[in-house]
Amino acid sequence: MTRKKIVIIGGGFAGAKLARKLESQVPKEWDIYLLSKVNFITYNPLLPEVVGASLLPGHVQAPLRLMLTRTKIRMVKVEQIDLETKTIHYRNNIPGKIEYDELIFANGVESNSSIVPGLSEHAMPLKTVGDALYIRNKMIERLEQATIHPDPEVRKKLCTFVVMGGGFSGVEVAGEMDDFLSSAEKYYKNVERKDCRVILIHGRERLLPELSEKLGLKTQKIFEKRGIEVLLNSRVTSIAHEEVTIDGQGPLCAGTIICTIGTQPQAANQLPGLPLERGKILTNGDMSVKDVPNIWALGDCALTPNALDGKMCPPTAQFADRQATHLAKNVAAYLKGKDTQAFSYKPTGMLASIGHNKAVAEIFGFRMSGLIAFMLWRGIYLMKIPTLSRKVRLFLEWNWSMFFPPDIAHLGFKRSSDKH
Repeated sequence: MTRKKIVIIGGGFAGAKLARKLESQVPKEWDIYLLSKVNFITYNPLLPEVVGASLLPGHVQAPLRLMLTRTKIRMVKVEQIDLETKTIHYRNNIPGKIEYDELIFANGVESNSSIVPGLSEHAMPLKTVGDALYIRNKMIERLEQATIHPDPEVRKKLCTFVVMGGGFSGVEVAGEMDDFLSSAEKYYKNVERKDCRVILIHGRERLLPELSEKLGLKTQKIFEKRGIEVLLNSRVTSIAHEEVTIDGQGPLCAGTIICTIGTQPQAANQLPGLPLERGKILTNGDMSVKDVPNIWALGDCALTPNALDGKMCPPTAQFADRQATHLAKNVAAYLKGKDTQAFSYKPTGMLASIGHNKAVAEIFGFRMSGLIAFMLWRGIYLMKIPTLSRKVRLFLEWNWSMFFPPDIAHLGFKRSSDKH
């Protein structure tokens, strides 16, 4: 007898959590497949700590095969989905296909480098561990270049770092970069700390618009006190080699430009048979796709109404986590012929690390900042990291970084020979 298949596209936070929940809830006669371009999940809120050398890259990733036991993982790129025949065509080293009975989209969004002219050529995104390591290497490379350059003005430009975007990622990476420069500067005798600039450019009137106005202003004051330059209501119109042009303000010279803004829907999801809005998949309240049977969607790739307030769920990890738990129950209920339930969730709060052992947080309506918020931030993410071994490694690494200087080694990945 042919076994029935649930296929999840996307092995990120939402997809992995969903697969883990389904393993214990769907009948044994159903196979669960997870299709993902990579065989690990990345905890993106921890990427800025990789940039600042506070964490090793392996500590912000978790292999899917250690997290999932019943799920069949396929590290492939989805190339085509045929909704009529319920067939997914994919490719790894060879092309392949898989038929599904229930299909779940959980593949998030991808970077959009076309929002600003010159962005793809001259700015560095922060979406993956590879991006974080590249930015870290670039910071060290700039310090090495500056320490041997005879022209003080060129040294200043080399040590100027621009971060585009004042949301969570932008604020966190700016704080980590400032911490790194403050700690590493003493090892570069020809580089003065006052010549190392971190500039945060944000197009809105305050930082961290996801949090309260008070915490956004608090973050700005902390940054300015530390010497991080904050440019609000500033729109980048173009980017050239080591230069950012801001509308109404002219060009800004910088040796390194980091971009934390700009996403677009996954190309694989743009199917004629799917209801789309702004490129995202429209779902019913229970996360089933509107007017398309046997298909579900969650996370950043979906537009799902929150029954609590009728608004669409925001693209945050907190909502993706809760959606995964809820959708697993709905899929299990659907397979057993029971009623599904609309998703309803009231967020507990949000936190952002701002460097220098400080964070800002809004939890259950209470606002806080400083060391207590920072410890809370770390505690929450420590709980989210799967497997005991990774929790211990992360805990030890965090404590190590509090007492010892950051690693300023330039991590090269060149092979000793290019013949093979």
